[in-house]
Amino acid sequence: MRKFLVILDDSRECLNAMRFASLRAEHTGGGVEVLSVIPPEEFNHWIGVGDIMREEARERIVAHFEVFAKWMRDKHGLEPHLVIREGEPVSEILAQISEDAEIGVLVLGASSEGKGPGPLVTQLTRSAGTLPVPVTIVPGDLSKEQLEGIA
Repeated sequence: MRKFLVILDDSRECLNAMRFASLRAEHTGGGVEVLSVIPPEEFNHWIGVGDIMREEARERIVAHFEVFAKWMRDKHGLEPHLVIREGEPVSEILAQISEDAEIGVLVLGASSEGKGPGPLVTQLTRSAGTLPVPVTIVPGDLSKEQLEGIA
């Protein structure tokens, strides 16, 4: 089964990337893998405090994921899979792709706020020619209707 890897973060464009990945998976018989990366700088505290912060970050990610997962189940009949990694986002995205042979497409949301497409899109498109899977960049300004028409 081909999976669409989509990144879960706090950005507004994440929503359109989730929608697009879900629609494409539903239309092609694929699956959705949701990756969230916890940057290492969030835990540069005392060991005990860092562990508590790490667990709280994981709980927030799971709660955020469950909102998307319920929507994917109810609306698209999909059962998404959540992966949480810790480290530098681009490195962890590339590691996830290389470790999971079923990932067929990386779906990224591009910011529509005029300051560029966002750090992940910028960094990953620089090496697009050497990535092991195609990258789909979903504009942040697309409406639900436009996404449904495209997907």
